[in-house]
Order: sequence, then C-alpha cells, then structure tokens
Amino acid sequence: MEYHIRLGSVRNSTKYLAKYPKLLLLFITFLIAYLLFYERNYQPFQDFIVSLGYSGIFVAGVLFTYGFTAAPATAIFLILAQHQNIYLASLIGGFGALIGDLFIFSFIKYSFSDEIRRLSREKIVKYFNGRLPGILKRYFMPVLAGFIIASPLPDEIGVSLMAASKIISTKIFSIISYSLNTAGIFVILLAGRII
Repeated sequence: MEYHIRLGSVRNSTKYLAKYPKLLLLFITFLIAYLLFYERNYQPFQDFIVSLGYSGIFVAGVLFTYGFTAAPATAIFLILAQHQNIYLASLIGGFGALIGDLFIFSFIKYSFSDEIRRLSREKIVKYFNGRLPGILKRYFMPVLAGFIIASPLPDEIGVSLMAASKIISTKIFSIISYSLNTAGIFVILLAGRII
C-alpha cells in the first residue's frame, strides 16, 4: 500500500513538472539566486564573484533583463555592491542591461511586427482600444513598461509593450532603457551596501 502511495505521488509530481516546465525553471533560478546570496560568506565563492569586478557587473546587467536570469543577476549585484563603486557599477550594469533590452526590442519590433498588426485587428483588442482614452493609451503603457524595466521583473514584458508602441523609436527606447535599468541597478547595489 505504501509503495502505491509513493508511486502515485511521484507520478503526480512528474505530471506537474511536465505541465509547468517554465515555472519550474523560474523556481530553479530563484533557488540559485538564494543559494548565491546565501553562500556569499563562503570565502572561495565570494573571492570568485569579487574577482569578476566590473566585467561581472556588466554580465549581470545583461542577465538582469531576462526573466530566467534576473534573480541570479540581482544576487550578483548584491554581492558585488560591497566591493565596487556603486555609482560606476550602476552605470556599467545599466549598459549591460541596455544591450540585453536592445536585443529583445529589435527582435520584437521587427520580427513580430506582422503579428502585432494582426493582433491589433482582433475584436478583443479593438474593444479595449476603443474604450481607453487616448491619453491613457499614449502614456500609461510606456509608464507601465518603464516601471517593469526598472524593477527586477522580467524586462521582456516591458520591452514588448514599448516595442509595440508606434511612438517609441530605438533611440528613445535606448535612452529610457538605460536610464531606468541604471536606476534600478543602483537601488539594488545600494541595498547590497546596506545588507
């Protein structure tokens, strides 16, 4: 009887793993981030992270933009905050994040443009588009996208909202992305100094 109960729980676990692989992967990245930050006092590990210096900040900036790597990147920022100039580090990390965001922006803006146009002709989109006031459509989405980009939330969502906007060029997006990511990284580095 006990064997059947164990076998049933293994099958249920396997079923959920197969059904939600992306959520499982996201949970694993949060676990990795926790372990990275938890082990920050383990001297060999800390020496390795600190040896990365500003190049580690840049790479963490690139990783900061993607949903599955944002949590480990945040943990790296928190660790390096004790050993780097946080003003310079936030500028370098912001540049790395800009590189990651530009890749997403270009991919969505140019590769998905036909699907975005097709989606805009769907009934549900037309319904909400007709109900929202013009000023809300013009400014709310970019503000929401900016909040998402500045936070440790996955930038893919915010960048997609900006890429779908007709009023935001690559140049304007670059300025917004760099500014917001630099500010968000600075806040994380500042928190890392305090912790």
